[in-house]
Amino acid sequence: MGIEPEENIWLFPPASTADEYGFVAAGADITLGTLLAAYRNGLFPMPIKENGMMGWWSPDPRGVLHLDDLNVSRSLGKSLKSFEIKVDTAFEEVVISCADPNRPKGWIDEQIISAYLDLHNLGWAHSVEAWDEDGLAGGLYGVSIGGLFAGESMFYRRSDASKVALVGLVDLMNDGEERLIDVQWLTGHLRALGCSEMERKQYLRKVSELTLLESPKWGS
Repeated sequence: MGIEPEENIWLFPPASTADEYGFVAAGADITLGTLLAAYRNGLFPMPIKENGMMGWWSPDPRGVLHLDDLNVSRSLGKSLKSFEIKVDTAFEEVVISCADPNRPKGWIDEQIISAYLDLHNLGWAHSVEAWDEDGLAGGLYGVSIGGLFAGESMFYRRSDASKVALVGLVDLMNDGEERLIDVQWLTGHLRALGCSEMERKQYLRKVSELTLLESPKWGS
């Protein structure tokens, strides 16, 4: 695991108090201690555009990917041969690419970028990248706490590059230990890759167990 930051000073409401959209609370800060405490309690941050405050969310059901459920289609299998997978070699570029303001429903702002760069520097946040002869083609980033990888966002510049990065993440995490990838909300795109839904109550139980395990070995 990474280096523990300063202790969280905020008391989050229970995730079970979330409304129908998964919204739990607004406010607090996104210092590193606050972020890690949120993930360990089944929450994740996303700014509220209407008022600029930080929102804390815990959807029910929760989108997850069990490693053995990853669906690699024939076309994706062919695409894998076109890219090289790297880890943590371009974390900042991945986050900034995910934050592209031209993307629909973009939510990653400067404070999010800064906070996750700090988490990366302490060994908690990681990127998995797909590279080709033209450079960084796509990737994803998220937070690794024990057996949980809390995925935050992904992007692509070439077809299938973000999917290839996901395959790379699963390969890295598939080390014989119990692991789970959190994808927050399930979409049709994620379902096609093998992601499914888990009831919040079950997800919270899994998080309490997974975050106590040893993390995978991260490295380029």
